[in-house]
Amino acid sequence: MRKIIHIDMDCFFAAVEMRDNPILRHIPIAIGGARQSRGVISTCNYPARAFGVRSAMPTGQALKLCPHLTLLNGNMEKYRIASRQIQAIFARYSDHVEPLSLDEAYLDVTDCSLFQGSATLIAQDIRRSILRETGLTASAGVAPNKFLAKIASDENKPDGLFVITPAKVDDFVKTLPLRRLPGVGAKTAERLSQLGLHYCSDISSAPLPLLVKNFGGLADSLIKRSQGIDERLVCNREQRKSLGVEQTLEHDLLSYDDCVSALTQLLPKLQQRLEHYSNTPAGRSTPMQKVGVKLKFSDFRQTTVEKQGQPLQLDHLLPLLDEAWQRREQQGVRLVGLQIGFKTTTAQQLTLAF
Repeated sequence: MRKIIHIDMDCFFAAVEMRDNPILRHIPIAIGGARQSRGVISTCNYPARAFGVRSAMPTGQALKLCPHLTLLNGNMEKYRIASRQIQAIFARYSDHVEPLSLDEAYLDVTDCSLFQGSATLIAQDIRRSILRETGLTASAGVAPNKFLAKIASDENKPDGLFVITPAKVDDFVKTLPLRRLPGVGAKTAERLSQLGLHYCSDISSAPLPLLVKNFGGLADSLIKRSQGIDERLVCNREQRKSLGVEQTLEHDLLSYDDCVSALTQLLPKLQQRLEHYSNTPAGRSTPMQKVGVKLKFSDFRQTTVEKQGQPLQLDHLLPLLDEAWQRREQQGVRLVGLQIGFKTTTAQQLTLAF
């Protein structure tokens, strides 16, 4: 039985700005692009969320919901400095830390002897240390595996702690809505609802052929997560699954040639990022597996066309762009993206001694 903590900083970018400028603490603020550049909201504070503003929302829509929203450009270097402080705190408690982004991480504290090995008390102390040393608040989830720990960290946000002990796992997952499971997006949630499947407990009584027919490879994950099962290890190797660049365009692109031009401008940026990553220890041992082109249309539908074994060269990307362009249904293109996927290795399951 493992002891996993998921730490999730509360509205991280916005919280750093509020820490550094107390005037911002009690007004709606958001980090994101301006309405004129058709930007999107990166994150926002809780006063802004009270108006319905959310991450990844177009800035124009956010300003309609909250006309007095204060928009900030953000400062990534400042956020990285705060993130490094937080990561240093994690290292005091465990050698097994898996960062997911600048503002969240998993910690496996199974072997941590602090507080008589109580994962709950360890999580409380981590949160206290973060607040004391950075002036920022964090929410934490404690559970026997990664999936449940991540779900738990969202239960008492902001600045909260939620614990799912092994004895409580069955009761917790029975009433857990399926839309909260990883991999269940809006379309999958809608399909589950159409089949009369709303909660994890509904999956246990659903016929396996029905799940496989409707959800294919996702069926196995649905069954395991609905039983609270997650065998993934906390992996502290910096092995990326993907790398990408994208641009939200100032005006919708209405011609294929304009999309080619946008893709041509993105390509050197991704090549530069790939070169930088390839010079890291993880990058040197992680071969590129596939490339993909992403388009988001005027109606906010998006599509990605990928192909394995392709070099990152324009002449090999154009057929992917052409296929994505054919899916536009007469819509303009508001975003162009380019991405590569890496071949990752699967960590072996560890046997723990009790």
